[in-house]
Amino acid sequence: MASKTEKVLSILKLQPVVPVLIVDDAKSAVNLAKALVAGGLRAIEITLRTPAALDAIKAVAAEVEGANVGAGTILNSKDYEAAVKAGSTFIVSPGVAPSVLAAAKDSAVPLLPGTATPSEVMTLREAGYDVMKFFPAEQAGGAAMLKAWSSPLAGTFFCPTGGISLKNAKDYLSLPNVVCVGGSWVAPKELVAAGDWAGITKLASEAFALKG
Repeated sequence: MASKTEKVLSILKLQPVVPVLIVDDAKSAVNLAKALVAGGLRAIEITLRTPAALDAIKAVAAEVEGANVGAGTILNSKDYEAAVKAGSTFIVSPGVAPSVLAAAKDSAVPLLPGTATPSEVMTLREAGYDVMKFFPAEQAGGAAMLKAWSSPLAGTFFCPTGGISLKNAKDYLSLPNVVCVGGSWVAPKELVAAGDWAGITKLASEAFALKG
């Protein structure tokens, strides 16, 4: 488990913001990923919320140099296995389920499991997890909640996702128990639809600059 923790941390520490993408057209995924990588965002999460998601992961994994593509919205072991087969380098789930934890245990591809309560954090810690997703971040208490957790749940690190934007990202990134944040604002639907890859690269660059 220690090696998997190191693996997921090495990916999350590449940048302050991990793009969380809903891809409707696998053909656009490569250009989208290239635009994000050009702006410094190399770790990219493509959520399994559309029929195109697995094909998009496969295309990005094969064609985008420098990208670490992960799969999000993994709800069961079948999703986990399909995402790994498509080329995912990390897996993200909105919560925890026994089947997902079992799939993660049997796979070399690390899991970033979702949490929203201290009890879930404690359960995952017992299972060997030190790095987790906090979701939905804003609705579950925001940066103030994670700050409150930093002492009683010391040694646990989070990637908060949900309701985070350029305006409030620094509130999270300033916390000692936050590795990075997840956000969809770096790839707005209207820019993707217009093929405005330069505009997306600009947004990615602004997000990457939060690292400083």
